[in-house]
Order: sequence, then C-alpha cells, then structure tokens
Amino acid sequence: MNLNKMMDQGIAQIMTTAGRFYLNNPKGRAFLIGLLPELAKSTARRKKQEKEGLHVPPFLIASIASQCNLHCAGCYARAGGSCGTSSGKRDMDAGQWGHIFDQAARLGVAFILLAGGEPFLRRDILDLAGAYPNVIFPIFTNGTMLNQETIEFLDSHRNLIPILSIEGNAKETDDRRGAGTHAQIEMAMGALKKRNILFGAAITVTRQNLPLVTSNDFLEVLEDKGCGVTLYVEYVPAEEGTEDLVLMQTQIKQLQALCLELRKSFRRMVILSFPGDEEEMGGCLASGRGFFHINPTGDAEPCPFSPHAKQNLASDSVEAVLRSQYFADLRELAERVGHHGGCTLFEEKEQVEKLWA
Repeated sequence: MNLNKMMDQGIAQIMTTAGRFYLNNPKGRAFLIGLLPELAKSTARRKKQEKEGLHVPPFLIASIASQCNLHCAGCYARAGGSCGTSSGKRDMDAGQWGHIFDQAARLGVAFILLAGGEPFLRRDILDLAGAYPNVIFPIFTNGTMLNQETIEFLDSHRNLIPILSIEGNAKETDDRRGAGTHAQIEMAMGALKKRNILFGAAITVTRQNLPLVTSNDFLEVLEDKGCGVTLYVEYVPAEEGTEDLVLMQTQIKQLQALCLELRKSFRRMVILSFPGDEEEMGGCLASGRGFFHINPTGDAEPCPFSPHAKQNLASDSVEAVLRSQYFADLRELAERVGHHGGCTLFEEKEQVEKLWA
C-alpha cells in the first residue's frame, strides 16, 4: 500500500508540472481539465482491484514496433531481439493492441508508455491510442519522423506525449544515433514548442555524458526549447563490448543526488531517473509491481531489459499476466536480492532465466 501511495503521489507531481506547463495554454488546460477526473477514476479502479487481491500497476510499457529507421549503438531493443530481427512471430495488429488498451484502462492503468523500434512507424496504433483520452501515452521516439502532419496529429491528441531520445548535444547524439539525427530532433522540438505541445527528452546516461547532461546549463537549454519532462535512463550493457559505458556505483549515487538538486531548480519540469528512482520506491518495479513490458509480438516480459516471457497478450489477458506465478516469483527474487543500483533483473540474469526455463 505504501508503494501505491508513492506512485499516486508521483502521478500527482507529473500532473502538477503539466498544469504549470499549460498554465497559459487554452488547449492544454482543456485537456487537463478533462483528464484529471479520469485519472481519479483510474486510481479508484486500482484501489478496488487491490482490495480484491489484484495489484494493478499504474504503468505499462508497450513496444508496438519491431522496426526502426535508425540503428543506434547499444540499442537494448535490438540486443533483446524485439527490434530489427525476424523472430518468426508476427507483430500484433492494431486490433490486438486495442484489446490490450481496453483491458488496461478497465483495470486502472493510467500510463501506457509506447516504445519500439520506432513507434511512429505504427501510426495505426498511435491513431488508436489517441482515442483513449483517459489514458496518457508517452511515446518514446527518435524524433526523426515528426513531420508537419504528425505535429498536427499530436496537437489534436494531447494524451500522446512525445519523448525524444537524445544523448546530449549534437556530437553525443549523432555519435550514437547517426549524423544529422540531432538536427532533426531540434526541428521537431521547435515545431512542438510552436504549438505549445508538452514533450520530453529521454537521455541515456553513460560514464561519458553524465557531467554534461546533468548540468544546469544543459537543462536550461532543454527547458528553453519547451521540454517539460526529462527522463534519465542509466545505460544497461545489452550489447557486448559496451560495459565501459555503464555507470559506476559512485556515479549511480551521484546521478540520484543530482536529480534531487535539479528538481529543486527546475520546478516546471518533471525530472525522473530509471532505474535510480526505484530505490526510493522500495526496489525493482518490474514484473507488475510498477509496470511490465509487452513486446511487439505480445510477449509479456517483466522489463525491457529482461526479455523473458512465459505468456503472450495475443492469447492471455493483462489480468492473467499480473496474477501469474512467474511474475510473483520474479518480484520475490527482486525483493530478496534487494536494490543496489542499476537494473536488478538484468544483473540477476542467471536467476531470472532459471525461473523462466
């Protein structure tokens, strides 16, 4: 119950920040006025399910696309096999995803994070998500496909919040994502700001860019560009040979401390850290404790960094996955080993695979 309270407080903080962002924006204010009662209903649904013995997390992560127009170094989706590979399974269609969105909304899920691959390659699913004004869909995108028509679409569907992936400035971003990528992201940010559309930045944090991306100067520039959400994602070495990019334990603690200070200085911006913020939440949030991950073919995975599924949402229900013994065992494992920084399930890969086998 303490976890539920903390996560509800986190959602309230996000919405308060969104309220400040949209203070002088009529279209944004109208969106929030309609959304807040729906979020209250979602909270009530989760509380009702909790009383009936089912813990429903407020978040889901849905990787809706198995393809991407970029080939970024160290991409966990490619390394995990959910992007750019031929697994023999077909990606779920929009109708199947709609069925999942229906189930999640009825259970009380408030946020469904859309990832990929590149989610803007699945516009059919984004069109569908836009029809769920009671659910917020942050869209984790490389930012290269936000043309004028797409910006207009986002302007009309404020429950879809683009989160643009960057590594720092032009050099850092282009080194990982390809020459010219940063310039395209800059254009997208400019177009979003012009329409007063709330957007965020997802920053993969490594030993190389930690000082840059956590500096006040860097955040001030992002804020000036219109960014309202900054998500720091600690690099997980999904690709062999990239272990030297992983934050050292002292740097993980440093990142957590820096986030606390940045939140004091940038009160109009939501600043989150993953998996760093999990420690404050009592440990790993995967396996249905705070979220779980659905890959493009429907496999229900505990976490994007731990792609080991026993059930598939093309045939199983969201509720059945949340009630599964497999996820219960994973939650017990995470609690037993504790949270010591970094991604718990990735670091306990051998034990996870024993439970999965």
